[in-house]
Amino acid sequence: MSAFEANFDGLVGPTHHYGGHSFGNVASTGSAGQTADPRAAARQGLAKMKALADLGYRQGVLPPQERPAVWTLRQLGFQGSDPEVLAGAARQPHLLAAASSASSMWTANAATVSPSADTGDGRVHFSVANLQNKFHRAIEHEQTARSLRAIFKDTAHFAVHDALPMHPAFGDEGAANHTRFAKAYDAPGVECFVYGRRHWGGQVEPTRYPARQTLEASEAVARRHGLNPADTLFVQQHPAVIDAGVFHNDVIAVGNLDVLFCHAQAFVEQQSVYRTLDDRLGGGLRVIEVPAERISVEDAVRSYLFNSQLLDRGAGRMRLVVPEECRGHAAVWDYLQTLIHSGGPIDELLMFDLKQSMKNGGGPACLRLRVALTAAEGAAVNPRVWLTEERHAELEAWIGRHYRDRLSEADLADPQLLIEVRTALDELTRMLGLGSIYPFQYGGTGLS
Repeated sequence: MSAFEANFDGLVGPTHHYGGHSFGNVASTGSAGQTADPRAAARQGLAKMKALADLGYRQGVLPPQERPAVWTLRQLGFQGSDPEVLAGAARQPHLLAAASSASSMWTANAATVSPSADTGDGRVHFSVANLQNKFHRAIEHEQTARSLRAIFKDTAHFAVHDALPMHPAFGDEGAANHTRFAKAYDAPGVECFVYGRRHWGGQVEPTRYPARQTLEASEAVARRHGLNPADTLFVQQHPAVIDAGVFHNDVIAVGNLDVLFCHAQAFVEQQSVYRTLDDRLGGGLRVIEVPAERISVEDAVRSYLFNSQLLDRGAGRMRLVVPEECRGHAAVWDYLQTLIHSGGPIDELLMFDLKQSMKNGGGPACLRLRVALTAAEGAAVNPRVWLTEERHAELEAWIGRHYRDRLSEADLADPQLLIEVRTALDELTRMLGLGSIYPFQYGGTGLS
């Protein structure tokens, strides 16, 4: 295999809970206050990874972050020992819950990735997302950079950039708003950045929910990756779908190689987007557009039809990985049966139970970061993060040893939970060969 697309899924962290932190994400706010099952959540995500690895896809594992983020609570004025900090923060439970979020599990927001075929210096470039729109996510980027550098540490092949400036002008949500189209993974491609608003400029914006990705952020990522402007496209997400709960582009569209699967209301000037993509690709773009009269935006959001993984099967065919929730929506399920028998590029459907993630607003696409690699680059990745039979067995046992099967917001102040998290992560870093990447391991503050 000369080049391939790997999926690096985020392991769900031990503090997975339903805090309802993400305004604009209907599933997240709708599940607020419910009791979560971190053990089931981690096993559901791991089962998806294993199934795709068994099908022959290269599957990597990204570690969770240390939570509660005690150093963040100290920055906010809580003092004393770690248990005292937690006890103080518990009196403002919204802060403790935000500092305990396991949202780094959604690694589509970890970074934007450009493969070596597209970049100016011929390396794979990662730009860590700042996620500045939401407090519970804005505290992730320092650890994300450390984790990525421990995995993609060969600087001859990889470049990991820190997050953009933490300012609304450069709101960056990572690969959830980025899709690469190409004829092959090692051929130069067209990188399509989808933004919700322009910070400096007078475009129409959503009025109900925030547009998290800015044009300015997308342009900055393209510049630092050294992308060819002729092969780079900036597209505006339709403001109306953001107001309907489409907080990232990957909730309304997904693409892979020369295939784009999207809702008819995904983009501003959508037909022009198709024409431009096809032209820059050199022809051959295959668009599967789902009409609004067949599936409403609301049903797309509730089912996460488009928050799916589109996987290459070879010979121009694709698999679509969807959450089980799609079966529960009659219009969506009927459409999917028609789709896979239509003679088009998508001819196989895979479904997974990801209920714990879905209730917090993240489906199959949210849980993985896509990285196109040549064979040499694949060999340069930290080998212990690839999911093998042995690694899967180790991770399954690790989850069983360290994860609780019930967690509510009230449990986040338990000092024992912090000990459990640190014990688990210390073991995980040894298992994955990551070194000391967490503040409790290297005696740091959590800030680089």
